Amino acid sequence: MEVLSMSVDSVFSHKIWNDTELSKMVDGGVGFPMLSDPGGKIGKLYDVYDEDGGVNVRGRFLIDPQGIVQAAEILSPPVGRNPQELLRQIQAYQHNQATGEVMPSGWFPGESTLKPSTDLAGNVWKVWQPKK
Repeated sequence: MEVLSMSVDSVFSHKIWNDTELSKMVDGGVGFPMLSDPGGKIGKLYDVYDEDGGVNVRGRFLIDPQGIVQAAEILSPPVGRNPQELLRQIQAYQHNQATGEVMPSGWFPGESTLKPSTDLAGNVWKVWQPKK
């Protein structure tokens, strides 16, 4: 797994932000590369570039080893992201790629999975009960 972040800010701005702010919230600061997207070239490809503001809005994309976007989330600035949910989704996609099993809603590692089959269609309720 490889994690990258990107914004229209320069790599110098990223360093200052990491050194003066993020490192005070996260021990050692950000542990992954922060890339610069001046002019929003990459942001435009992922439809997160805000032309009027000149910024990439908050978006996250899970891209599998074959380069296929498996999940995407775009949030406006007032709402923060949930890193635990991101990690859960990464683990679920990795589990799926390794086993072919699928994860029901709210699945966490170690919990029951579903084995896709025609017998499962219309019968998920018999093998999986959501937590209340």
